[in-house]
Amino acid sequence: MDNPPDIVVKALDYAGQAQALALSWATSPAAWSQFALLAAAWLLSLLVSRRFGPRLAALIGPKEGARGPVAAARRFALRFLPLLLPLLAYGLTAVGEAITRSLFGSGAVIAFGKRVFLFLAARSFARDILRDPFLRLLGRYVLIPVAALYALGLLAPATAWLEAQTVELGNIRFSLAALIRGLIAGSLLFWLGSWSNRQSAGYIKAQEELRPATRELAAKAAEVAIFGAAFLLLLNIMGIDLTTVAVLGGALGVGIGLGLQQIAANFISGIILLVEGQTTVGDYVELDGGEKGTIVKMTARACVLETFDGRWIVVPNEHFITTRVVNYSDQGSANRYEVAFSVSYDTDINRVPGIITAAVEALPFILKAPDGPDVELKGFGESGIDFVVEYWVSGIDDGRNKYASEVLFAIWNALKAEGIEIPYPHRVVELRGGLPA
Repeated sequence: MDNPPDIVVKALDYAGQAQALALSWATSPAAWSQFALLAAAWLLSLLVSRRFGPRLAALIGPKEGARGPVAAARRFALRFLPLLLPLLAYGLTAVGEAITRSLFGSGAVIAFGKRVFLFLAARSFARDILRDPFLRLLGRYVLIPVAALYALGLLAPATAWLEAQTVELGNIRFSLAALIRGLIAGSLLFWLGSWSNRQSAGYIKAQEELRPATRELAAKAAEVAIFGAAFLLLLNIMGIDLTTVAVLGGALGVGIGLGLQQIAANFISGIILLVEGQTTVGDYVELDGGEKGTIVKMTARACVLETFDGRWIVVPNEHFITTRVVNYSDQGSANRYEVAFSVSYDTDINRVPGIITAAVEALPFILKAPDGPDVELKGFGESGIDFVVEYWVSGIDDGRNKYASEVLFAIWNALKAEGIEIPYPHRVVELRGGLPA
């Protein structure tokens, strides 16, 4: 080729330098002594790791069945045991390099060996220690190539070439190296943010002494803080001026003012709901539109109600602020219900309150506080005398709870046992003109 590309010229130049370096090492007694030291360091490290590795594993590892943070930390430390061999070889090589430089005034070969041992440590770290799929992907395609370039002495030239390549997006200008750093750092930061968010949310939600609404608010605040800090740190790593973020924030504010009012209103309403705690996860609510259900999830935009037939209703947070909401429960609070029944006009109605009160009080779910069962005479109907019994229970009379049905069964059985008739409609048919012949 008459005019090869610059990258081909540089590759041929590096290949020529590598060939010359290899020939010089092959004919140098000092280089051979350094190769011998590298081999001795590796063999000694291999012997030490095989002899003391199992003992170290037994010393670090926790006892079988042990639990707690100390045991978890010991298990985590045990995962790094595969690094013992390459790091030990690296340390012994560093000692050999100091001796070689003092005797021969040169240590290029042994310095290269150190970098190779560091590459082996990076490969072992990515292959044997990283278990998360995302981190393994980064280790395979980022950490190992970077360690290989460092071992070959090409990391600095490669970084300089990437710094020279620039990318422009409008008024923003940054190098290709900054873009790659940003992608890698962003991936790590947001993975770390997601992991930290899961850990913090799990810790916060485990604090049972806090109200559910307070736990939800604390979890959301931690999530916003973690990812906000990750975003700002990423901008700083990429070298983007934070004044650009201010301009972006202004544009976002205009967008909210023009077309995102509902989203902003729902977000702010969600914060108000979490702060006030008047409705929270586990409450059974009825909305102004007639929808009923238990709140199973509260997000930044909406609440999710689960009905007793298993359906989910997504209700924007704004509806809980701007419309009437009936809250039937607060994590299993007491609720009052009533059922109606009738007795015959032949009944001594003075006996009815005592009979029904005793029968309903005997049911295991009936509460005595704030008030016990109360039987009231409601009126005189067409077919019988109408009564109602009021009672308090802990929970909602729907879904898995059939309180009214159990109370009606108790009323029926109690009246039958006392011989009291439950009336049914009677009709009188009058025939005029006599019977037909």
